[in-house]
Amino acid sequence: MPVAALSPLPATLPGFASEAERDRFTPVALKALLRLAEAWQLTGQEAAALLGVSATTWDRMRAGRWAGTLSQDQLTRASALIGLFKALHLLFADAMADRWPRLPNRNPLFGGASPVAAMIEGGIPRLIEARRHVDAMRGGL
Repeated sequence: MPVAALSPLPATLPGFASEAERDRFTPVALKALLRLAEAWQLTGQEAAALLGVSATTWDRMRAGRWAGTLSQDQLTRASALIGLFKALHLLFADAMADRWPRLPNRNPLFGGASPVAAMIEGGIPRLIEARRHVDAMRGGL
């Protein structure tokens, strides 16, 4: 289907292609990701891999010494992770919400690995699938 034939996205959906939008979303996304990494007890290497940055860049972000703008892919990763975090807290009313990402999981999506390990291995597609999986578990899909 030619691009011209596609319907435009509704104006209410944020776009990460625009540098202005990425500049606007980056500080909020980083703040949320830092809290998520702490809650999930991610190592610096794990957090960096989930976000798609180097470990040294993640360390600078965590220390507040990074003044960059997240890329479209990085904001997509952040959006999936933040949505997953929120969905887990809606699904579980206790500490399980923050333990679940680190526990081995027999669901075929994770293949016996923890969701964190599976998301690192599978990149953006697995991040989005994990988010959809938790949304489906809580009846959101």
